[in-house]
Amino acid sequence: MSASVHAQLQRLLDQVNTIIVGKHRQVEDSVACLLAGGHLLIEDVPGVGKTTLAHALAVSLGLRFSRVQFTADLMPSDLVGVSVYERGKEAFVFHPGPVFTQVLLADEINRAGPKTQSALLEAMEEHQVTTESETRPLPSPFFVIATQNPSDQLGTYPLPESQLDRFLMCITLGYPDRASERQLLAGNDRRHAIEHLPPVMTPAELRTAQQAVLQVHAADPLLDYLQDLIAATRSGRWFVEGLSPRAGIAVLRAAKARALLAQRSYVAPDDIQAILPQAIAHRLMPVASSGRGRAEQVQAMIEAVPLP
Repeated sequence: MSASVHAQLQRLLDQVNTIIVGKHRQVEDSVACLLAGGHLLIEDVPGVGKTTLAHALAVSLGLRFSRVQFTADLMPSDLVGVSVYERGKEAFVFHPGPVFTQVLLADEINRAGPKTQSALLEAMEEHQVTTESETRPLPSPFFVIATQNPSDQLGTYPLPESQLDRFLMCITLGYPDRASERQLLAGNDRRHAIEHLPPVMTPAELRTAQQAVLQVHAADPLLDYLQDLIAATRSGRWFVEGLSPRAGIAVLRAAKARALLAQRSYVAPDDIQAILPQAIAHRLMPVASSGRGRAEQVQAMIEAVPLP
């Protein structure tokens, strides 16, 4: 990694951390997710900074940003767009929806119905939208940052497994510690501060950093370890169903991004272990006998699989 790429990434982390105080690990995970070219799901209770984090990332990366509030009456056409007949042209003209952007914030994604949620599947996987038998490419880069309220809250619909699998990582922010909360109480409105943030990277520089992620080396013993972890998810001991090959590739990309942020040109087992709960817990269902949550079950599995 060149010194300039590292300096840009460090400035990016520092700037976002001035907005999302006391959440350095979550900010680093979010940046690693975008560097790996993945989509990010942030699951937590309202009011802890999910939307603020998404907005701060988009502004700091110099990317076009659209926010859609997902509600029960949101329709797929509200996302992807619709063709409207224009009398002057005597033809139907397509009006692109908010999905035609570089960073789409799907706010409270699980408050929309399954039909609307599924409208994002093609966009997230293929970076394109097919409407009225015509396929239209999305801008590059294209990221979905979705926020999700806990599933036990009223008015929520569970995300289907096919859509959860398209999110590279799922993180939670949690409540701030006392010192960070005092800083929030004593400081200016964070949403107002975002309006004055300068972009610390351009889209071209972001693509350069993403190419640097691909150059991070993963040795054969490291790949053996990752395969052992993937096999453990499929053993039936920990989870009802195991990881797909797509999920395994996603984990490796996320681990490479984390190594890049740590100024290393190789992936270490620590990178796999640190990124694994955020990268796979949302894709898996623990066996009923475990009595653990998803993240806790992943951590227990990590401790049971020997290091290379």
